[in-house]
Amino acid sequence: MQGPGKEERKLLLTRKKLLNNQIMAKKSGSSRKRVVKVEPLGQAHIHSSFNNIIISLTNNSGQVISWGSAGKMGFRGSKKNTPYAAQMAAESCTKVAYDLGLRKVKVFVKGPGSGRESAIRSIHNNGIEVTEIVDVTPVPHNGCRPPNRRRV
Repeated sequence: MQGPGKEERKLLLTRKKLLNNQIMAKKSGSSRKRVVKVEPLGQAHIHSSFNNIIISLTNNSGQVISWGSAGKMGFRGSKKNTPYAAQMAAESCTKVAYDLGLRKVKVFVKGPGSGRESAIRSIHNNGIEVTEIVDVTPVPHNGCRPPNRRRV
């Protein structure tokens, strides 16, 4: 018994490819947006590194209501780690969260960056009351051994 001829094999392969493409196209359809429950009390997480600042406003269970960063606001390079960039990023995400119903936040600040205070001040000035400020910067208790000195 002989298998399908050369022409039939070609047809089968092209059909298979078309079917795969259709399946792949269906999977990449529009995904449903996650619905976040917004309560008047929430949390603000400010991650401030030397290169960027990221502000996330969340509800008490940790689901993000709105977020902003200096990079998202269009600042590039060394301008991203300035207090002004932090202020602009905090303003933009605060407005969105305020419109959704967030009124009071407990602020968690992490990292050594320069825009920490200005971000907190900006959140407070845009109508969201800051009830508490907690510094959650990770501090090593002499855990890992540091790398050896460079020999050049």
